Amino acid sequence: MTDTPPDRLSNDPRSPHYDADVLGRGIGIRFKGNERQDVEEYSVSEGWVRVALGKKMDRHGRPLTIKLTGEVEPYFLTSPESEEE
Repeated sequence: MTDTPPDRLSNDPRSPHYDADVLGRGIGIRFKGNERQDVEEYSVSEGWVRVALGKKMDRHGRPLTIKLTGEVEPYFLTSPESEEE
């Protein structure tokens, strides 16, 4: 596994951009210079994040999300060495 997070990642298992191994390592998101804990999906190349809109749900029981545009900087929370132990 590389030390660079993927360009696009989602925490929804139904998404084609879902990767359990990467999410298990832990991803932090810095959006417009601020740490965000509520990011559902992000794309670095397109410059957007998708965040939950409060506690609102759609008719299928999934959280409603809103797309915010700006500078996205993903980073790993743990190093690859700590995962091997």
